[in-house]
Amino acid sequence: MWVKKFIRLILIIFLKPLGYIFFDPQYLRGRYFDKGFMGWRWVLRSILWQKVLGFNRHIPWPVSPFINISSAKNISFDVDDLSNFQMSGSYFQNFSAKIVIGRGTYIAPNVGIITANHKPDDLRAHLPGKDVSIGKNCWIGMNSIVLPGVKLGDNTVVGAGSVVTKSFPRGDCVIAGNPASFIKTLNGNNK
Repeated sequence: MWVKKFIRLILIIFLKPLGYIFFDPQYLRGRYFDKGFMGWRWVLRSILWQKVLGFNRHIPWPVSPFINISSAKNISFDVDDLSNFQMSGSYFQNFSAKIVIGRGTYIAPNVGIITANHKPDDLRAHLPGKDVSIGKNCWIGMNSIVLPGVKLGDNTVVGAGSVVTKSFPRGDCVIAGNPASFIKTLNGNNK
């Protein structure tokens, strides 16, 4: 047991300066780095995939090579939620508007968060982007899509496979379907 802890400590001592060379240090803190080894595993993997092989090279924090983020400057999240960018298949399309993800929000694999649609009469062009805001302590279920301009209030649960076309700013609810609609209110025990 002490050998495992010693090896982790040596790896962290080695990975920390490397991480600071390749990534913005503001993202290399929080629960995955200060209280565990998981964040440093992401750094090790991401140095290879992002910085050497070029997948998501423009992103200043460790991300899975199997997701797509259009613009790092147009996304806001808490560093304790860095796990949202370690899933496979997720798509954060935010080249012309912002995505704000509240603290404690979980985003499952294969989720699409989109800030701009194509123009119906010219598919090579996009409509103007609209910000997407997801509140604190939300859960976006697998294979869901959140469309431009959507605002989800705190404690909103989006059922798997949903297409969220309109806002649910009050939060404290479960929504699901295509298009997503209100299913039920969450009580204080679910927070």
